[in-house]
Amino acid sequence: MTHRNDSATNRKLTRVSADEMQRIALYPGSFDPLTNGHVNIIERGLSLCDELVVAIVHNPNKAPMFSVEERMEILREVFPDEQRVRLTTFSGLLVNYAREVQANAILRGLRAVADFEYESQMANMNRRLAPEVETVFLMAEPGSFFVSSRLVKEVALLGGDISGSVPPQALARLTAKVKQLQGKRA
Repeated sequence: MTHRNDSATNRKLTRVSADEMQRIALYPGSFDPLTNGHVNIIERGLSLCDELVVAIVHNPNKAPMFSVEERMEILREVFPDEQRVRLTTFSGLLVNYAREVQANAILRGLRAVADFEYESQMANMNRRLAPEVETVFLMAEPGSFFVSSRLVKEVALLGGDISGSVPPQALARLTAKVKQLQGKRA
């Protein structure tokens, strides 16, 4: 192993051979519900790493439609045979969790300019807190750049067709959840 000091960022860089290093990326999100955009980022992210840790963020300050357990089940159903996807949950500071799972990179999807503004702030703060962890951005596919979990839930609750926005496993659960919520309101 050789070390050098990068004067531009004043951080120590370590070179290791490709055989020595496992590339682990962390893809955090609420996935409430999982959308086709999320699935696409996961599939494309797998081409960049040896293992992709898909981590459901547990935020006690939010009121999700699906429990963490339900979101985990949906992800398992969508990726049943993908050995390189590790499903987890976490709460707390993202870079601390990235270190815990030994991630080299944090994977983030970008849909629009507003995403870039927010995500670049987060990436720069994460770099400041954990310079050894890179943030990698993947642009959303043109067909899903406008889709968000929040929008999918809103359209579903108002009776709209979201079948092209979520995988079939999520659609079935979302349809059942909407019926359950509407039954409570009646």
